[in-house]
Amino acid sequence: MVIEKNRKSFSYMRIFIYFFLILGSFMMMVPFIWLIRSSLMTNAQIFVFPPEWIPNPFQWSNYSEALTIVPFYRYFLNTMKIEVFTVIGVLLTSSLAAFSFARLKWPGKNIVFALLLSTLMLPYAVTLIPTFIFWKSIGMINTIVPLTVPAWLGGGAFNIFLLRQFFLTIPRELDEAAYMDGATPFTVYWKIILPLSKPALIVVGIFTFINVWNDFLGPLVYLGDNDSYTLALALASFKGMMNAQWGYLMAASAAITFPIVVLFFLAQKSFIQGITLTGLKG
Repeated sequence: MVIEKNRKSFSYMRIFIYFFLILGSFMMMVPFIWLIRSSLMTNAQIFVFPPEWIPNPFQWSNYSEALTIVPFYRYFLNTMKIEVFTVIGVLLTSSLAAFSFARLKWPGKNIVFALLLSTLMLPYAVTLIPTFIFWKSIGMINTIVPLTVPAWLGGGAFNIFLLRQFFLTIPRELDEAAYMDGATPFTVYWKIILPLSKPALIVVGIFTFINVWNDFLGPLVYLGDNDSYTLALALASFKGMMNAQWGYLMAASAAITFPIVVLFFLAQKSFIQGITLTGLKG
């Protein structure tokens, strides 16, 4: 009797939790749904009251018009060029640094790691001016070098911390067995640690991709040539050109958001696995 009662209370609790999760998910989806429906409407349809949720008729031409008024394909290629260099650099250098902190022994390791984590408290704006002066002094303004090279210099404190925490969950017996067979630390890193850390690497890769995709301030500071604009800069410029054409603005915004949504759905299993497994061991 008591067990049956507990089962019923547990079932009611699950229903209660699912209800609020569904409600919260719907509330989070409303802005995205509004973006999509507005991208397929004329201005008159967008601002009609009461609001219409289903376009009638669908204005598919908004997408073709919005994406051809300015050369978004060029800005997409510019963005992907930065993405490729940055994601590869972050994955390689942050994993190397994390491997050193997690699996190797060297004097002052904990102190250096604490100093590394302290850099997370520095706002980006604090280092923006001295960093800009440095890149300007060596003639790298209006190039993608300031936006890509830093990714090859450690990959960021947060990424190092995330990967270090994941590497700590991998049994050390694997390292010891490899060392007994004559493996070097780099061999352990490359052939043992990295293959077992795909979920964490995917998490870091997704975070990096999204940060670069959405980065507005960096390209705004370092890229002055219109032909070298990224999608974030191009969208901001497009908004200035089309401040009254809301259908075109929504279509361009939806088109730029779409790759991020697709990326998450394709990698969500590994993403969630990497997040849940990271930090299980300190």
